[in-house]
Amino acid sequence: MKGVISLLERIASLFELINEWLGRAVSWLSLFMVLVTFAVVVLRYVFDLGWIWLQESVTFMHGALFLVGAAYTLKHEGHVRVDIFFQRFSPQRQAWVDMLGSLLLLMPVCLFIFLISWDYVVQSWSLREGSREAGGLDGVYLFKSLILMMAGLLLIQGISTVIRSLSRLMGRVDEVETGSDG
Repeated sequence: MKGVISLLERIASLFELINEWLGRAVSWLSLFMVLVTFAVVVLRYVFDLGWIWLQESVTFMHGALFLVGAAYTLKHEGHVRVDIFFQRFSPQRQAWVDMLGSLLLLMPVCLFIFLISWDYVVQSWSLREGSREAGGLDGVYLFKSLILMMAGLLLIQGISTVIRSLSRLMGRVDEVETGSDG
């Protein structure tokens, strides 16, 4: 049994590493969004210039930041949670809440989002969907694919949460949780 738990913990670490890396990478989009928005404003009001593709890029970056960063936020427990009761729970009870919440709420919602979005994304790919605006960005189909990516990343983070919760319930505390955040 120890070997199975150890293997599961390594899988959880891999899933968390993926979400950590992607979350940190996509966080740079917030800076780029500010810079591009500033450029759009200066170009428009100072030089009377504007490009639809530049304005749309802010929307794409904003969407990518939230869709790809959602699992990173969950990993770092930055999601909205009603802590009125949770903070007073013992570590064992918190592990149960995290595990059951992931199994009964998070994972079914992720699977639902993935399944309900599949045809939407496939249709967009089949059309090689681009912007509806003249001069807008091509590759809307790539952007829509991030919906599936979000569901997948949240799902693997949920699996990691379940594994960590099970480990905690079995009395194991791993070095990932007690050490630094990477």
